[in-house]
Amino acid sequence: MERWNERVERLLFDPDRLAPELGPEEAPEPSAFPKYKISRQFPHTPAGWLLRIGGLVARPMTLSLEDLQRLPQVSLRVRHHCVEGWSAVASWTGVRLSHLADLVRAEPRAAYVEFRSFDSGYYSSWDRESALHRQTILAYAMNGQPLSREHGAPVRLYSAVKLGYKMVKYLTELSFLPERSGGYWENQGYEWYAGV
Repeated sequence: MERWNERVERLLFDPDRLAPELGPEEAPEPSAFPKYKISRQFPHTPAGWLLRIGGLVARPMTLSLEDLQRLPQVSLRVRHHCVEGWSAVASWTGVRLSHLADLVRAEPRAAYVEFRSFDSGYYSSWDRESALHRQTILAYAMNGQPLSREHGAPVRLYSAVKLGYKMVKYLTELSFLPERSGGYWENQGYEWYAGV
C-alpha cells in the first residue's frame, strides 16, 4: 500500500506548483512552531560545524555556515500546516537546495537525496523532484533572526512540499543517492513520501 500511495502522490506532485507566499500583513507566529528533538536536550552546534554534500556528485563540497550565507539567498513566508493539526506562519531564509545541486553537479541518476543531522542520528530521505522544488531550502534564519537551537541551528531543511517530520533540523550532511533510504520516523512506519 505504501508504494501505491507513493505512486499516487508522485502523480499529484507538480514541480511548478507553489505554496502561496504571504505578505507582511501575515505576522510570523514563532511560538506556534513546536520545538522538537530526538536527543534528550536540544543539541548544541558542534565546534567546527560543516555541511558535507556528496554521493553521486561531480564536485563534493564541505561548506561552513558563512559559505552558505554567501550563496544566493531566498526567503519564504508560507503558512505551514502540520499533520498533527496545528498551523503557523514563519519567514525562512536560506539557500535553495536546487542551487546546491547545481554547484556540486548532482548526477541525473541520483534520484534521491538523504539528509543527516547531529540530533542523535536523525535523518530522512526525499525524492529528487521534491528536494529540488523552488520552495525547498536549507534555512539558516527564521523571521529575520539566525536559527535558534530549538529550531535547528545552524541549518535546517525547510519546504512547502513535505510534512514536518521530513524537514531535518541540525543538518550535517546531504547525499545524492541512486536508491531511496529510509528515515528516523519512516523506519518506524511513517509514510516515506509524505507530500502535501
